[in-house]
Order: sequence, then structure tokens, then C-alpha cells
Amino acid sequence: MLGAMRQTVKRVVVPAGEGRAVHVAAGQRVRVVDVDGGQVGDLFAFAAEDVREHLSASHTRSATGRLFPRIGESFVTNRRRPILTLAEDASPGRHDMLIAACDPARYALLGAPEGHASCAVNLDRALAELGLAVETTPQPVNVFMDVPVTEDGELGSLPSPSRPGDSITFRAEMDCVVALSACPQDITGINVGELSPLAVEVM
Repeated sequence: MLGAMRQTVKRVVVPAGEGRAVHVAAGQRVRVVDVDGGQVGDLFAFAAEDVREHLSASHTRSATGRLFPRIGESFVTNRRRPILTLAEDASPGRHDMLIAACDPARYALLGAPEGHASCAVNLDRALAELGLAVETTPQPVNVFMDVPVTEDGELGSLPSPSRPGDSITFRAEMDCVVALSACPQDITGINVGELSPLAVEVM
């Protein structure tokens, strides 16, 4: 029975620097896999019935009293409803919910050429493939991203510690759309080596 529950019904490879979105039904699990290791992913989730309701990092921190949920704790939406629950973490466990998704303005400030790929644009394109759109980019769940917080409140930015095949798994608490960007950040050093793909598995 457990094997049947864990059967992968859909696997989507997210190419390096790009984004993809998938429908996930309530009760299904969605796993994010770091294919080659050292790659950060920006994960977003939206209620299937109304994408104006989305996973909210700030509401989740308020609900859990932590910077990132423990196994068995839920990420909640901007309407304070559970949308995903952290089910398993087969990685070093370094993830972030403080840093905003990279966007064209961020890369302009970093001196990147115009048109540099970004997680915000990747989200818009991934949702458009499903006929969906959002007005603003929510705060993502930055999987495999190491952002240490010092005692005096300063934020660090370290290379991703994830290894090839590492994964993090969530259980959907409602019908939702999950979007993932294989972060194209190639200036600040959060990704190790060259940008690489991620995979999304719906089980």
C-alpha cells in the first residue's frame, strides 16, 4: 500500500535557469530533487481554485514560530490555510524563507546584462503555460538555499550544501499549483558551479 502511495505519477525536469509548474491534488506528495547538487530552487504554491491565495512565508513563520517549518508542520497561505506540509527532507536541511525571488531589478543592481533570467519571470512563464497569472511575485520557499542568521541579525549567503539526488518532499493539503524555478543566480555564488537542473515529482 505504501509503495502505491509513493508511486510517481508525474516527473518534470526543470532545466537550469528555467521554471515549470504542475497541478497537485490534495493528498498527493510533491518532491523537489536536486539532480546534480548545489542548485537552489524557488518554490511557490497557489490554491488551484484561486491563485490570489498563495503560500505565504510570513504567515507560515507566524504559524510555526520558526524560520522554516519542521517535518510534519504546514506552510500556510495568505488566508492562513494549510497548503503544503513538510513531509520528508533528504538533504542537509538548509532552506530559506527570508530572501525574495530574484527579478530583473535585482540583476540590474548587480550589473547583469538586460534580459538576464530570473525566478520572478520564470514564475510568470511557468504559470502562463497553465493559463494562469499572478499580479505580484510571492516570497518563495528557497529550497537548498543556505542563509544563516547571525546573533546580531545579519543574513549570510552561502553556497548551496545540497548533494546530487538530495530532495525535499511536501504533502498537498489542498488542490494547488506548485511552481519551481531552478534559480538562475550566477553572480552571488549561492549555486555551486554552473547552473543545473532540478526535478519535480508528483506522487
